[in-house]
Amino acid sequence: MRSMPTNISDVDGAMHFDPSERQAEVAENAQSPRGLWALIKAWDDRAYYRGQLARIANHTPELIEDIGLTRRQIEAEIAKPFWRR
Repeated sequence: MRSMPTNISDVDGAMHFDPSERQAEVAENAQSPRGLWALIKAWDDRAYYRGQLARIANHTPELIEDIGLTRRQIEAEIAKPFWRR
């Protein structure tokens, strides 16, 4: 079972993006079926995580400050497509 993000360290890696990362990530992981599965899993995890952030933002906005993020940071993270880190 996945847990809901509860602090800034849970989201730190997801908040940064380098455009070349996706191409490198796909190229690196597509070399084997196991690597491709890991890539798909990472994409699924990001989509799930961003869905959880959207639920927090909509249903319990007071928790946004508790996890150390601003509303603007949450909105930027939610707006990202699943393949972006």
